[in-house]
Amino acid sequence: MGRRMQRGGKNDMTRRTALTTTAAAAATAATASSPALAAEPRGCLIGPPPHPKGPLVFMDYDQIELDAAYDQSAYAPLGYQVTARRATNSEETRRRLGPPQRESYGPSEIEKLDIFRTRAPNAPVFVFVHGGAWLTGESSGFHFAAENFANAGAHYVALDFIAIEPAKGDLRVMAEQVRRGIAWVYKNARSFGGDPNRIYVGGQSSGAHLAGTALIADWTNFGVPADIIKGAVLLSGMYEMKPVRLSRRSSYVKFDDAMEDAMSTQRHLARIRMPVTLVYGTNETPEFQRQSRDFAAALRTAGKQVELVVAPNHNHYELQETLANPYGWAGRAALARMGLKAA
Repeated sequence: MGRRMQRGGKNDMTRRTALTTTAAAAATAATASSPALAAEPRGCLIGPPPHPKGPLVFMDYDQIELDAAYDQSAYAPLGYQVTARRATNSEETRRRLGPPQRESYGPSEIEKLDIFRTRAPNAPVFVFVHGGAWLTGESSGFHFAAENFANAGAHYVALDFIAIEPAKGDLRVMAEQVRRGIAWVYKNARSFGGDPNRIYVGGQSSGAHLAGTALIADWTNFGVPADIIKGAVLLSGMYEMKPVRLSRRSSYVKFDDAMEDAMSTQRHLARIRMPVTLVYGTNETPEFQRQSRDFAAALRTAGKQVELVVAPNHNHYELQETLANPYGWAGRAALARMGLKAA
């Protein structure tokens, strides 16, 4: 059933309130002891800015609260530091393992993927779909996790794909490219020592959303078996698009009813035929926590095989780093889903 901590709803406000109160108290004390500090900005605020409660937009959120719940900077204001560390960790991974094998899986320039090989013959393949709010990100920034999989006996494949702006705001264009990438891996797995019958898919944040839509794809359109994906590990994802559509993200994702439905994995549970592991951290935004909990509950109710892993005291960016560690929350979960153990 997975490891759980009870956190959600009003409990999510406890940490935010405590941090805000502590920061405010510290700022007051500093101002009292040193008038020159009176003009300095207040401490780091976690969550939406203080504001009068507005009309409800979704559940008990007003617009400001819902926008903050889909904005990582509101709950992980130092996330840019982890992002910078992710890039240097990826550089170090390439230094140790060597550059990946880069291949094209589609006709456009962006449709490429990076393969880090393991030494094990006929090995399983883990296909990773990066995040970045659908706006940014590239495969090279997510090479940091490759060594964990290669050491454990799996090939690690990181996909590149179009961003939402050149896709003209249509998530379906992004999802189609991700599916093509996965289909390419199946068709070409043996060329790099992979087992086409042991393909697993993972993703983080908006990448977990896109990987989630691959679980409900009609794979006959790609000339591959319907059960091409043998398991999935999704970190901090979004699986129901209605609240996302109501948030500020709709300023660059051009939602309509058809896209909202097609891109809401949770609405198409009957198509999911593989076991799924969902992972989130207790310091994530309340919506990113709820999305994983609700998806896990829906999968269980539908009789699907699912594990929910809750990482205490990890925010959105910190959680993804644990994918590189065989004993980290995400790394351990991914290896377990593939039936592998730490080297």
